[in-house]
Amino acid sequence: MYNNFRLSMTWVHTWFGLVLGYVLMICFFFGALSVFDREIDRWAIPKTRFEPQPMPSFDNLLKPVFEKLEPHPVDMAATAQRVIGDLPDPKTMPMASLYAYTTHRDPVLAIGAEFSIPNKPKDLSDDHQHVHGWATIDPRTGEAIPDDALKIGSRWFYPMHYSLNWHWKNLGYWFVGLAALVMLAALVTGIIMHRKIFKEFFTFRPKKRTQRSALDLHNMTGVVALPFHFFFALTGLIIFAGIYLPVGHTMLKPLHDQHEVLESERTGLPHEPAGVVAPLASVDAMVAEAKRRWAARDMAGEVGYLYMDHLGDENGYVSIYRAGSDRVALVGEAIHFKASTGEVLREDPPRTVVSEINEFLTGLHLQHFEHWFLRWLYVIGGLLGCACIATGFIFFVEKRKQQHAKTNSQGVRIVDALAVTAVTGMVIAAIAMLVANRLLPADLPGKGGFEQNVFWSSWVLALVHAAWRSAPVARAAFNPAWREQCWVIALLAIAAVALNWMSTGDHLIKTLFTDTYLAVAGVDLSLLAAAFLSIVAARKLGQRARLTENMPEKPARAPVAGAIDMAAEVKGG
Repeated sequence: MYNNFRLSMTWVHTWFGLVLGYVLMICFFFGALSVFDREIDRWAIPKTRFEPQPMPSFDNLLKPVFEKLEPHPVDMAATAQRVIGDLPDPKTMPMASLYAYTTHRDPVLAIGAEFSIPNKPKDLSDDHQHVHGWATIDPRTGEAIPDDALKIGSRWFYPMHYSLNWHWKNLGYWFVGLAALVMLAALVTGIIMHRKIFKEFFTFRPKKRTQRSALDLHNMTGVVALPFHFFFALTGLIIFAGIYLPVGHTMLKPLHDQHEVLESERTGLPHEPAGVVAPLASVDAMVAEAKRRWAARDMAGEVGYLYMDHLGDENGYVSIYRAGSDRVALVGEAIHFKASTGEVLREDPPRTVVSEINEFLTGLHLQHFEHWFLRWLYVIGGLLGCACIATGFIFFVEKRKQQHAKTNSQGVRIVDALAVTAVTGMVIAAIAMLVANRLLPADLPGKGGFEQNVFWSSWVLALVHAAWRSAPVARAAFNPAWREQCWVIALLAIAAVALNWMSTGDHLIKTLFTDTYLAVAGVDLSLLAAAFLSIVAARKLGQRARLTENMPEKPARAPVAGAIDMAAEVKGG
């Protein structure tokens, strides 16, 4: 560490950013894709390409669907590992609770339920005394839509953003949380490093040396999206605080359980069933009453989430949550009814200041609102974050490779190969998954597993290619893998659009003009934009590599201490 405070901050910014920048790159890129996760789902599962639907009638359509719903085999197998004895026949398990969920971007309806089981848990502290069942249905007809196809947007890209799809011991969540914490430190140290922050906002010299251009772009993208980066790193930590500090379910579990009981008494929503059989009143009438009450409060009245607990019991109740997509804050404004009579038990009261702040921060991060312009700003902010991190990698390598070449060090070669894998390799993996989605038959058993294998295999191949082609970096030259993987991205993106057309008939003229379906058109156009930018990048990288090869070698710099080098960086911005 250094005696100079700014040099110390530079050290923290450089090395913390380098070590966890790879994770942050994943978070930003897949976070940007997640803004349109439902649209990517529509692209990946052509059977779901119809217009978004409101919550259908429970009495006429959903009730018969739930009567046929059974525990899911996957959760049956998982629960069997946690309880003593064999589970009963799934057809005999009583349904204890159910839910239905939709958004303004969902054509399909997600439904699910909990089924009670008599088995005792192997671990007495485990209160998992039920089996889950779930399904996806067409809300226009109630027909089940095959739920074995992977929803690439909402079930793969979106969880990749916050968990890396690495669920063992929740390690993915922890790595992302650590990366978010480092992101906050990197932003603060970056501000301390750069005194001329507003000047750097307008400074970009693309025709200078790669090191200078990369640093300009790193500074510019970091400054222009600074509030976005800070806010989303902070709110991400807040949203997952329960995972990082699970005291409510560990050290304070008795207090947590007691709080649930007291909360039930306070709100009037029964915590336990009464053990007395009772019928279910008209849920449609409850929905109509909820909409009437929302309208009286001058709020939009579409239902986003429907929940019932203690089904068939005297203590059963129905909770109806407002979609709330007309505002940024993630609000529910639920109205709760007694299930057997339809009597209003409770209307969620006005929120406290703390609740409003929590709902606003959560809603701002999860972006369930309808504002399309704001959603695109999220995408731009996420991609600016990717550009900031990628140029940070490039600057790190460019700054050191001349010196490493003279000492025959392989350090920057490793960093460069990992950077190629984290930047272009990640994009290749994502688009290769879409190509596999269109190439594999729709009814192929385990298709989602094959798509995931293609994703990971493509990424590993990108790593092998980047490492194999990184030898020139050790000689202070460009790694041709950057340029070559840009060409691969372009080819894959064009192939994905063409395969979508060939396999579904949904080409851009149709989805944009004759039979408009903007969700699919948007994904196709984004793929073509990625192809165009990749071609431009590949050509520019080729020109710059040739220019560098033709330049006379500069006289060797005398070895300098790291502190002096850092000082020059800080002074030069």
